[in-house]
Amino acid sequence: MATSAIGPGFLTQTTVFTQQHAAAFSFAILVSILLDIGAQVNIWRILTVSQSRAQDLANALLPGLGYFLALLVVLGGLVFNIANIGGCGLGLQALFGLDTLYGAILSGAISLFIFWMKEAGNAMDQFTRYLGILMVLLTLYVAVSSHPPVIDAMRQMVWPDRIDTKSIITLVGGTVGGYISFAGAHRLLDAGIGGPESIPQVNRSATKGILITGVMRILLFLAALGVVTAGVKLDSGNPAAAVFRSAAGEIGYRFFGMVMWSAAITSVVGAAYTSVSFLKTFHPFIAKNEKWFITFFIVFSTVIFAAVGNPVQLLIIAGALNGLILPVALAVMLLAAYNKRLVQGYNHPLLLSLIGWIVVLIMGCLSILTLKEWLV
Repeated sequence: MATSAIGPGFLTQTTVFTQQHAAAFSFAILVSILLDIGAQVNIWRILTVSQSRAQDLANALLPGLGYFLALLVVLGGLVFNIANIGGCGLGLQALFGLDTLYGAILSGAISLFIFWMKEAGNAMDQFTRYLGILMVLLTLYVAVSSHPPVIDAMRQMVWPDRIDTKSIITLVGGTVGGYISFAGAHRLLDAGIGGPESIPQVNRSATKGILITGVMRILLFLAALGVVTAGVKLDSGNPAAAVFRSAAGEIGYRFFGMVMWSAAITSVVGAAYTSVSFLKTFHPFIAKNEKWFITFFIVFSTVIFAAVGNPVQLLIIAGALNGLILPVALAVMLLAAYNKRLVQGYNHPLLLSLIGWIVVLIMGCLSILTLKEWLV
C-alpha cells in the first residue's frame, strides 16, 4: 500500500502544492494524514473481517452496488494508470533527457514485459524496494541541506494562512483514494489474513502504511519548501525532479529520475492488476482471460497518455479524481459493517464508525467545493 501511494503522483503533487502554497501546505498534509488513517483502518477492518472483496461485499449489501463501486474504482484506476505512464516519461526525461512522450511509450512496452515475465516482475519489486530506501535517504538529505523554514511550517500546520480544499482532496485521493486502500485489503485477504482474529494485525498494517507515507510526504514537503523559499523557480514540466537537481546537483537529479521511473512503472502494473481484479469476479470470461484484460488496460492507458500528454497535470487530476471517489466507497463499506450477516456477527466499534462517517462528511464537502472550483 505504501509503495503504491509513494509513486509519481505522490512526488509531483507534493512538490506542485508546496510551490503554490509554501508553508501553508503543511496544514493540508496533517489533515490528509488524519483522514487517511480514518478511511483506511475502517476499510481494511471491514473487508478483512467479512473476508470478502469490496465489490462482492457491496453486491451482497445491495444487488448492483458492487458493479457501481467497481466501475468507479476501475475508472479511477484508469486515470491513475494514464498518469503513472506519464510519470514513467518524467522519470526517463530526468534520467536520460528523453522526451516524455517517447519515454512513456517505451515504459508502456517495458511494463508489459515485466507483467508477462514473472521473474522480471520479482526482480523489479526488489529493485524498487531498495531504490525506495535510497529515495527516503536522499529526500532526508535534501530536506536538511535546503534549510526549510521549519518553525513557520509547524505553525501553519495548525494555524494556516490559507486552506486549499483541492490539495487536501488530491493528497487523500493519492494515498487512500480509488483502488489503493482496497488493494491493501485485498492483498491481506490473498495472504489468508481475515476474520475477527486478524483485527490487531490489520490495525497495525493500515496505520503503519499511512505513517510511512506521511513521513515521506513531510520530508519531501520540507525539501521542496527549502528550495522554493530560497527563490528557486521549479521547472513546470518536471517540478519534483527540479527540487533534487537544485539541492543535490546533477547526480541527485539523475538518481531521482531512476527512482521516479521505477516507482511509476511498478505502479503501472499494480494499478492495472488491481483494477481488473475488481472485474474478474463478475464473469468467468474475465477471470479466465485476466492477463489479456490487464494487458489491454496497460496498452489503453499508454495510448490515452500519448494522445493527451501533460504528465504533471494528469498526476494532479488522478489524485483529485480518486479523492472524489473515496467518500462513496467508504460510505458503502460502513453501511456493510452494520449488516451482521455480511461481517460474520462482528461489531464494528462505534468510535471507529463515527470517525469513518466524519471522513465521509469532510471528504464529501471538500469534493463539492473542489467540483465547484473546477466548474467555475
